[in-house]
Amino acid sequence: MVRTLILLRHGKSAYPDGVADHERPLAARGEREAGLAGDWIRATLPPVDEVRCSTALRTRATLAATGITAPAHYESGIYDADEAELIELVRLTADPVRTLLLVGHFPGMPETAWELAADRTSDTAVALARKFPTSALAVLEFELPWSEIGPGSGELTHFHVPR
Repeated sequence: MVRTLILLRHGKSAYPDGVADHERPLAARGEREAGLAGDWIRATLPPVDEVRCSTALRTRATLAATGITAPAHYESGIYDADEAELIELVRLTADPVRTLLLVGHFPGMPETAWELAADRTSDTAVALARKFPTSALAVLEFELPWSEIGPGSGELTHFHVPR
């Protein structure tokens, strides 16, 4: 069974005075582009079965703007997680889940995609390594159970920047 992992960086955030980083809201552009990301996911990929999302306001707002309604788990550890921590979180996914959406931050999202990709020389990998802007998403497919994924075990099938 193929498992699909979608790594979505939050939408463009606003920078209101006196607001802590964790509580920054989305900017209007971020709201619009997160909606476009959701449209692309629904049109291109298998239905999302489960979501793991950072507790930061901008990631929660990004998820809401995508219109993805799969069951969501909010994880405070995603906020400043590195790729090893994010891979471990993905490895905890239950096997009935075929498509997992992970909504997080820079640099965790691109570093996780890069670490999991088996082929880092493809045009898709090169584009991802060059720049992973807000609302960008990387999609990887695995022929392994979630518990067995690790560095170099996935096929990077898409890198999309909704604009």
